[in-house]
Amino acid sequence: MRTSFVTILFVVLIVSCSLTLWAADNITPLNVKEGLWEVTVTHSMSGMPTVPNIPPDVLAKMPPDQRARIEAMLKGSPTTDVRKDCVTKEKLDKHSAFSANRGDCTRTVVTSTGGKLEVKFHCEEKQATTDGTLLVEALGSDNVKGTMHSVTNTNGHTMNMDFTFSSKYLGPACGDVK
Repeated sequence: MRTSFVTILFVVLIVSCSLTLWAADNITPLNVKEGLWEVTVTHSMSGMPTVPNIPPDVLAKMPPDQRARIEAMLKGSPTTDVRKDCVTKEKLDKHSAFSANRGDCTRTVVTSTGGKLEVKFHCEEKQATTDGTLLVEALGSDNVKGTMHSVTNTNGHTMNMDFTFSSKYLGPACGDVK
């Protein structure tokens, strides 16, 4: 059970984080620079079901940063992750910049301009449904921020997740970052 719950939780987190600019026909692309961006995401959740403790030997084998994130997540404490993303013209045109375009979701665009995107969404995964609202703002062509609130129901358990993120432009060359 522990493995399946942790797997479902990470899938939900990935789906939630990937909502940042999903494709929809009536979305105007954000007016931002193409190239390498750094994305900082802080997330917190409440209502997480009780999960058996992870055995100490399994925790001991994890890298320290991964162990700290897992322990914080299990306690419900806010955690922050930083990643790099390559924003291309194609991603902007397909509205998938700052995200991994995936999931079985329905989206309703509330607001869409070159400076702001607000979307309501409903996603269904194997044993979970997620409903929420995403707001993304381009503060300038090299600075993006956003928030998301979602409610996930998994096997009769309800979890509330809140995300804030900020993205800053690092330069035109993406290197190995896709």
